[in-house]
Amino acid sequence: MHAIVIREFGGPAVLRPDNFPDPATKSGWITVELRAAALNWHDVLVRQGRYRSPLPHVIGADGAGVRRDTGEPVVIVPSLHWGDRDDAPGPDWEILGDHIPGTYAELVSVPADCLAPKPAGFSWLEAAALPLVGLSTYRALISRGRLQAGETVLVVGAGGGIANMAVQLASHLGASIMVTSSSAEKIARAVTEGAKDGVLHSDPDWPEQARALSPSGAGFDLVLDPVGRWPESVRALHPGGRLVVLGAKAAESAAMDVRKFYFGQYDLLGTTMGNRRDFAGLLNLLFECRIPPPVIDRVFPLDDARCAHEYLELAGGFGKTVLEHR
Repeated sequence: MHAIVIREFGGPAVLRPDNFPDPATKSGWITVELRAAALNWHDVLVRQGRYRSPLPHVIGADGAGVRRDTGEPVVIVPSLHWGDRDDAPGPDWEILGDHIPGTYAELVSVPADCLAPKPAGFSWLEAAALPLVGLSTYRALISRGRLQAGETVLVVGAGGGIANMAVQLASHLGASIMVTSSSAEKIARAVTEGAKDGVLHSDPDWPEQARALSPSGAGFDLVLDPVGRWPESVRALHPGGRLVVLGAKAAESAAMDVRKFYFGQYDLLGTTMGNRRDFAGLLNLLFECRIPPPVIDRVFPLDDARCAHEYLELAGGFGKTVLEHR
């Protein structure tokens, strides 16, 4: 099959169009003819060798296409071998594209329970952009974050896929949302998507500026941090508030004032992409609240995956970057 193959780890230049073996036939696994694949920061980490993937390899977690056995349009749920517990994945859990060939290809094979019907009204591009960010955001806000209608939420990093999805989900759940960004333009765009206002996190006192936007300036019920700025993010919470962390793009280590943390009665919650049951909850929420599809920023042909990764790493867009399989 035609695919984007990496034969060494490194920068975007290692992503090259090439031939790759078709997926092997395995009991309980389904082959999907892909129509689109969406990029995630996780793909960059896999490309760099952070997950010790086998070489040669095809990366990519998100995708949408047609089942070869039934012709049904489906989306890939890229959470493999989660296990039976909902609170955390089991020891065999992995993300599609880590060690199993992913979605930057004509074909992909996944366990049958990792497929879901393509949401009605979604284009192939929008369907491919949904799974990882939608599943991660649903789990962060609802399964882990326990978000309720009427609560206040601060979303760190407006413009990224997780942050954009969080604004849409939280606003449709009846929460009041503020955002942070390095760009005033991205804050303005987030407001059009459902946020109330925002602050620039390039300012050293951005947590205090954000608190000032909360009711009575007391702080937020929940802060969603998909980039790893949680020593600052916790300063925007009111006492007893919840901080949900699901990424480390900005920082991979943190120093905290432990005494202030426990006197503040805060909850610090780690989370990742969720499981098949979380995804079912996401699809129900999308249907019941008529939440619009993910925002698509840029579309590249599959063979231009290198250019797509270069664009993703510039972090200048608003929404999802998607590869179209033609």
